[in-house]
Amino acid sequence: MNAAEDFRRFVEGRQRSLLRTAWLLTGDWSAAEDLVQTTLIAAWPRWGRISAAANTDAYVRRIMINKSHDWRRRRWHREIPTSELPERSDSLEADGDVQRILIDALRALPPRQRTVIVLRYFDDLSEVDTAAAMDCAVGTVKSQASKALATLRRHPALTDLQLERSAK
Repeated sequence: MNAAEDFRRFVEGRQRSLLRTAWLLTGDWSAAEDLVQTTLIAAWPRWGRISAAANTDAYVRRIMINKSHDWRRRRWHREIPTSELPERSDSLEADGDVQRILIDALRALPPRQRTVIVLRYFDDLSEVDTAAAMDCAVGTVKSQASKALATLRRHPALTDLQLERSAK
């Protein structure tokens, strides 16, 4: 099989997973699609070396994390000021509300903590694989996960959601 066909099969097989990871890292579908595209564009010229690696997914995921961090370092974060705030729903029954609350809580985390949470708990990577993807020590993954989970437990919207769910 040639490199182009191998790359096409990889993209077809992993696109949904890459998009989900990118969405969790960015919190925005449009930005997630851009991140996946940027990641794949960066991976293509090196595909011969990447596909020969023991864990192709980890290599591509590392590219995605680096691109995501590069984007966050930019000054403009795609926030558009508005004079009117959207109405806030008092009911947390809809899955969309719960999803929005989780994404808001993830966005509030510092970049490294968010990356650890996404890789460990959404992508279900081990601590070792997460450390490899982030190019850091396993201890760093453990400490960042601990700090992130503590922050998430204190997040007001998540606390309210947990209280509301337990009252039912």
